[in-house]
Amino acid sequence: MNIKNVVALLLILAIIAASAIIGIYGFEAGNFKIGSIQDTMKLGLDLKGGVFVVLEAETNASGDELDKIMSQTKEVIERRVNSLGLTEPNIVREGEKRIRIELPGAKNATEAIEVIGKTAQLQFIKPTGEVVLTGEQVKNAEVVFEQKRSNIPSVSLEFNSEGAKAFQEATKELAAETNAQDKIIAIVLDNVPISTPVVQNEIPNGRAVITGNFTLDEASQLAALIRGGALPVNLAEVQTSAIGPTLGIDSLNKSVSAGAIGILLVFIFMIAYYRLPGFIAALALILYTTIVLWVMVAFNATLTLPGIAGLILTIGMAVDANVIIFERIKEEIRNGKSLRASVDSGFSRALTTILDSNITTVIAAIVLFQFGSGPIKGFAVTLMIGIFASMFTAVVVTKLLLKIFISFSAFKNTKLYGA
Repeated sequence: MNIKNVVALLLILAIIAASAIIGIYGFEAGNFKIGSIQDTMKLGLDLKGGVFVVLEAETNASGDELDKIMSQTKEVIERRVNSLGLTEPNIVREGEKRIRIELPGAKNATEAIEVIGKTAQLQFIKPTGEVVLTGEQVKNAEVVFEQKRSNIPSVSLEFNSEGAKAFQEATKELAAETNAQDKIIAIVLDNVPISTPVVQNEIPNGRAVITGNFTLDEASQLAALIRGGALPVNLAEVQTSAIGPTLGIDSLNKSVSAGAIGILLVFIFMIAYYRLPGFIAALALILYTTIVLWVMVAFNATLTLPGIAGLILTIGMAVDANVIIFERIKEEIRNGKSLRASVDSGFSRALTTILDSNITTVIAAIVLFQFGSGPIKGFAVTLMIGIFASMFTAVVVTKLLLKIFISFSAFKNTKLYGA
């Protein structure tokens, strides 16, 4: 018996067992702690409970103008949602004029929608509390780069005639102050300061530049927030639903139970029909499941009911890959080849078929992710992760385990391979 193969087999089995046990129970040693998958997995609205709403912009704009308006609206909504203190909100554009907001943990749907959908209030306020102008007087806000400061990004503001006059009077007054704190014009969105620039000089032409040590992302976000106050768009409620946590947990438990029963039945069939290769496939599928779940945890992906469906679907695809491989191996054994030659030939001949089927599924998953929304994206993400994990376990892990087993004299009987 080859000692190296024994050590390799025990190591692989230990990795599979450890990944599954840590996934179920977690691991803690001193200050080092790994939470279980159940505790660390980010759950979607349909599992955790909460509120989701789809809002549609009431505007006749189109093309780039519409895209700009929707981006501004999304920025403002994200700010409002963050102010609610909810964990893991999901805000995505849906189609051209719609925005889907998912609020896991929210209990009052009406209150959440009122906070999200109200018109943004943008104000420029002097240190005395006097409002200089509002978002209605702001024509535009965009990112510019200062050549005098090594192309550091800043935010350029443009006011209409009424705003230009009010801003000129305010900047003339504040520029004469000696204390820096008395020179500030605070830019406030929904009663929350988003920028506090200091006035250096009187600005008479209705154009101002907010300078600072901005990163490009910070400058872009500030410009978008200011534009959002300047260009509010009415939002009509298209769809709303509140999901109770009890319903979510019940759905999760039923889905997990159904998945566990399905996997168990697959294990029984594979072992009964393919014998030793079927047992190896069962081990590889355990590893596959833990890989998918741990990857989702690592990438902070959200698990939804469609995502669970995608996971179970890819388990079936992983089994399908094993079935193709094992049938090829059986054919090679019946043709009189040795076990090792049959395994090599079986994997080689099955690989093209497996690649073709998985590539077409990946293409479908990419299309679903690109054009889908909400739960559809969750399904697509789980499907793509599962496809790559199934390819790895079916083609690499299963082949490695088979080669290790056939190196032992106790497992050279072709009857053990269903031939």
